Amino acid sequence: MATVITSCSTTPKQTTGISLANLDTAAVPQNDFYQYACGGWMAANPLTPEYARFGSFDKLALNNLEQVNGLIQEIAAEKHEPGSVGQKIGDIYNLAMDTTRRNQEGIAAVQKTLSDIAAISSRDELSKLLGAAMEYGLFAMYVDADAMNSSMNIMNEYQAGFALGEKEYYIDTDEHTLDIRAKYEKHVANMFALYGLPEPEKAAKTVLRLETRLAKAAKNNVELRDPIANYNKMSLSELQQLVPQISWSEFFAALGVELDSVNVGQVAHLKEVGKLLAEEPLEDIKTLFTWQVLDGSASYLTDEIYMESFNFYGKVLSGKEEPSPLWKRAVGIVNGTLGEAVGQMYVKKYFPEENKQRMLALVHNLQASLGQRIEALDWMSDATKAKAIEKLQAMTIKIGYPDEWRDYTDLHIDASLPYYENLQRAAKFEQAYSLSYLGKPVDKKKWYMTPQTVNAYYNPSSNEICFPAGILQYPFFDMSADDAFNYGAIGVVIGHEMTHGFDDQGCLFDKDGNMINWWTEEDKAKFDARTKVMEEYFNGIEVAPGVHANGAFTLGENIADHGGLQISFQAFRNNEQAKPEAERLGVIDNFTPEQRFFLAYANVWAGNIRPEEILNRTKSDPHSLGRWRVNGALPHIAAWYEAWNVTEESPMYVEPEKRVHIW
Repeated sequence: MATVITSCSTTPKQTTGISLANLDTAAVPQNDFYQYACGGWMAANPLTPEYARFGSFDKLALNNLEQVNGLIQEIAAEKHEPGSVGQKIGDIYNLAMDTTRRNQEGIAAVQKTLSDIAAISSRDELSKLLGAAMEYGLFAMYVDADAMNSSMNIMNEYQAGFALGEKEYYIDTDEHTLDIRAKYEKHVANMFALYGLPEPEKAAKTVLRLETRLAKAAKNNVELRDPIANYNKMSLSELQQLVPQISWSEFFAALGVELDSVNVGQVAHLKEVGKLLAEEPLEDIKTLFTWQVLDGSASYLTDEIYMESFNFYGKVLSGKEEPSPLWKRAVGIVNGTLGEAVGQMYVKKYFPEENKQRMLALVHNLQASLGQRIEALDWMSDATKAKAIEKLQAMTIKIGYPDEWRDYTDLHIDASLPYYENLQRAAKFEQAYSLSYLGKPVDKKKWYMTPQTVNAYYNPSSNEICFPAGILQYPFFDMSADDAFNYGAIGVVIGHEMTHGFDDQGCLFDKDGNMINWWTEEDKAKFDARTKVMEEYFNGIEVAPGVHANGAFTLGENIADHGGLQISFQAFRNNEQAKPEAERLGVIDNFTPEQRFFLAYANVWAGNIRPEEILNRTKSDPHSLGRWRVNGALPHIAAWYEAWNVTEESPMYVEPEKRVHIW
């Protein structure tokens, strides 16, 4: 694991990659590193009306969206063979752009579904309807690897049925949340009225009451992070005993699958679903189903309906002032419907092979660095270290794009049909694709992000890290920049994803992705004590007046940021030391390579955010806010103190014994 692969020789004339315009030189880096490193960028990129948050991450995503839009527009303007990928991409895009047609068609595309709900006459019909319906439901079913047998796929159940998503929106009693609930009830009533349905105010009260019942029985976001507690595999007979109000044989028959077991993610919630189906008036249950159809179709019908939905979810929840332009929404739909087909075109035009090779060198150096750090841990036993190294060496690395592309032959797009109806076809196609894996071996070649996505992931069940082509661009990755920049930016992202294999959730899975304990009891207790330091530190951060970060909810991501910084900085140092002296870049623009490393890291998280979105993300996002991914993470990194001469006088200073020390 200690071999270092040098990569700078392929780019002889390198820059620092650091834009001095991003800095706010009036700020003191030792006092507020985020403002110093990102203040110039923030001033130059104020929020526009369509954004609740806009950062350097989003700026790259916007650039990708524009590139993809160019590719799609070329396709949409041409004639294609019926059934070809080009025909499907072009028709979906043109349908998405045609608001005139949608305004003329009104709600016709959902009338049959609404009529089917209205026609429900007895509870005996509900089991079959829930299995057959895609437009509504009280819980979710999806196919994924069995956490205890990661080589095989299993059916998994997950809590659902409340449109606000977060349990806290239904139960918290602070002024802000009470205001959101009141406006949500008004929004639901407005939507029933727009669809021409009777007694909208009564319907809204029914929806809020039933959703609140489901939300109260649901787990909160911290509880959902416990993979052991959310694994409850049972036979169909055991499931039938658990929730007897649903005929599970009818449900799965309507879904079109045969199985002998299922993992129930959230037992209390599913039991409450059964009780709700038995206890609530049938008409009220039908009202909730109706709402789910309205809510799910709102973005694909008339402009008036779309704006009503945006005015709540966009303005009230996130603080946006205007919706995104139609072309952005259209590209998003095409990406979501035929993502890998678009990705195949994207990488052909925008992702050179040399980018992939340099990324591979970075990843291997990060693996070597993490291996060194594991071996050097003074709190972990040799037995657990051996298992950790084994897991690290077994990680699968995916970069750029998949080796095999998805087949879209069975997706039928018909431009003569309404936009919403075509999207329902696409949803059915996706469902069939997912269900086709049920009971079969896990496909190790499958990607869970499209190549054009600006993101990355670690998957514990397959022990893999994935970096799509979309993220391998500035400000994360720059082929012309030196190693200080690339290790500080994409290097930390790589280390972040690797660390997810060893965060408070990932550490529960072995090298093969099975949820099996590979720790000694003593080592796990030491690990938990160290992660508790991280949790409590972030609990103390005030993100808005009177509102604190949720250290337990964001723990996994904060551990990953911390590990990513530690691992990548050591890999950077290793790589620099492996180079001939003449190839090392020293002080440039008065910044040492070490200082440039941390500037590059901070610039990844440069951004502006609305007050409403701060509150929304604090409830819903497992990642810390951008400012705190810098100012909250760096005070626990010894190399940052050294690089920037941070002393005890700095308000960011944390005493060494109170800093996080994990990986």
